[in-house]
Amino acid sequence: MKPKVVPELDVADLPRALRFYTVVCGFRIVYERPEDAFVYLEREGAELMLEDAAGPGRRFRTAPLTHPFGRGVNLQIEVSDAGALHDSVVERGVEPLVGLEHRRYRIGDEEITSEQFVIADEDGYLLRFFTDRGASATPSPT
Repeated sequence: MKPKVVPELDVADLPRALRFYTVVCGFRIVYERPEDAFVYLEREGAELMLEDAAGPGRRFRTAPLTHPFGRGVNLQIEVSDAGALHDSVVERGVEPLVGLEHRRYRIGDEEITSEQFVIADEDGYLLRFFTDRGASATPSPT
């Protein structure tokens, strides 16, 4: 089943961004359109598109694009093992903005626990990789 939302990220240097997303983050290329300087990527069901900001492809912009392009964008990406990916990312020389942590988030009457970390790509997009570690009832206030 295709996801209902697939972000398309403008990047300053498509080959550099492609190396980051495939080598560092473990995405695979699903397909490419070199004539548009465009690549479609996937990792464990998470999908995203990269397009060279200066390339010949279509543009959907509401204002001039200035670096860092990813201001205000935080992509939450579920992976099977955030801890292993974190270690792999660090081994490749990428310093996380938020190191590996276990966080509890309230959702209605439950709390979920996520193992997660945050990195930034070269264009300023924030990537929050997480693994769901389960839910529990929210403690009652005493």
